[in-house]
Amino acid sequence: MATLATTSVVVVGGGVTGLSAAWWLARTGVDVIVVDKGIVGWEASGRNGGGCTHYNSALFHEEQRLWPQMDELLGYPTEWRGHRIIFATREHHLHAYHRMGAEIGGLGFDWAKLDGDEVREMVPLAGDNALGGIHVKTGGHANPQRTVQAYAFAIEDLGGRILQHTPVLELLAKDTKLTGVRTAAGDILADHVVVAAGPQSGRLLAGVGVRLPVTAARAEMIVTEPLPLMPRGGVDGNGLYGRQTLRGNLAYGGGPHEWIDLPADGAPLARPASPLAAHLARRLAELLPKAAHVRVIRSWAGLIENTPDGRPVIDRPDSHDNLTICTMSAVGFGLSPASGHAIRDLVVEGKCSFADISKYALSRFGNIPDDWAERKGWVPPGRAAA
Repeated sequence: MATLATTSVVVVGGGVTGLSAAWWLARTGVDVIVVDKGIVGWEASGRNGGGCTHYNSALFHEEQRLWPQMDELLGYPTEWRGHRIIFATREHHLHAYHRMGAEIGGLGFDWAKLDGDEVREMVPLAGDNALGGIHVKTGGHANPQRTVQAYAFAIEDLGGRILQHTPVLELLAKDTKLTGVRTAAGDILADHVVVAAGPQSGRLLAGVGVRLPVTAARAEMIVTEPLPLMPRGGVDGNGLYGRQTLRGNLAYGGGPHEWIDLPADGAPLARPASPLAAHLARRLAELLPKAAHVRVIRSWAGLIENTPDGRPVIDRPDSHDNLTICTMSAVGFGLSPASGHAIRDLVVEGKCSFADISKYALSRFGNIPDDWAERKGWVPPGRAAA
C-alpha cells in the first residue's frame, strides 16, 4: 500500500488520552500524527461526567497539579472548575464518603465534612433528605467536549497532525519493531507507535502478538433542561457522577455498564438498548429533588474499555522495541493531563518521571484465562456468561 505519511510518533486513537499524549509529545518538539477512525473525542472522551478527582490513581497528584493550569497551557478553554461536593441520602453512603475524604486528606489535599444544612446551602437543588457529605477542595470537573477540542487545537498549533475518519486496519511490524500503521488511506510510517484506541486496542495489538485483555461497554448519561447555576457545579451522590454545565444543564451518569461486542472495524456503534436513562433520571431526582420537575432532553452513551481488574494499562512492553500502550479502563478523561505526560515520558525517556506506574504494567495479565470476561459476567445480553 502507498505511504500516506511519515512521522516520529503515530498515536492510534483520538480520544482524550491519545490527544493528551500527542500534545505532550508535540510540546516536547516531537513530530506526531494522531489517527482516528472517526471524529476526535466521539466515544467516551466527549461523553462523560467530566470528573477530575481520581484519588485512587498513581497519577492523582499529577492530575491535581495540572488541571488548574490546563486552560493556560493549552491556550483554549476546558471549562475546568475546582472543588467537588459528594453528599449522601443514605446513612451507609455517608460513612463511605467520610472514609473517602479521609483518604484524600491522607494524600495531602484539603477536604471538609458537611452536615445536611451545609449541603443544602452549597447545593440548592438538594432536599431535606441530604444527610451530609464532604467538600473535596481539589479535583473538580471540566467540559469533556471543550477539553477534547482544546487538546486537538493545541496539537495543531504545535505542528502536530490529526487524521480523522481514517481507520487503522493493522499495526505494521518487522520482528520486534513496529514500523507504523496501515490505514484505509495508506500506510503511516513511524519510529514509535502509541496505541490508545480504547476498546479497539486489544484487537489491533493482537495482530502483532500482544495480548491486551479488554472488553467493551457503553456508559450512559442523561442531560436535563438548564436550571439556575449552583455555587458548586460538581456534585456527586446516590451512585451518580456528573456536573452542572455552565449553561445550567445537569449531566449525569452512573450505573451498570451495557456490555457489547465491538462492531466491525470502522463501523458506527449502535444506539443504547438498555433502559438506563429512566433509571438514571429516577436516581438524579432522588439526589436533587428540587430538580425533579425538569425534563431529560437527551442522553449520551460513550464507548469505554474495561480491563479485568479495572485499572489502566500504561506500559512500554518488552515484546516490542518501540510500542507504548495506554488503556485507561473507563477513567481516562480526568486523568488525561497526567496520562499524556506519562505516555510522553515512556516514549521519550523509557520511564515515567513523576510517579511509580509499575502497577499498570501489562505483564500483570500474563496468566489470565481467555474466558475471563465470561467468568466475570461481562458479556452482551443474549450471550450466556460462564
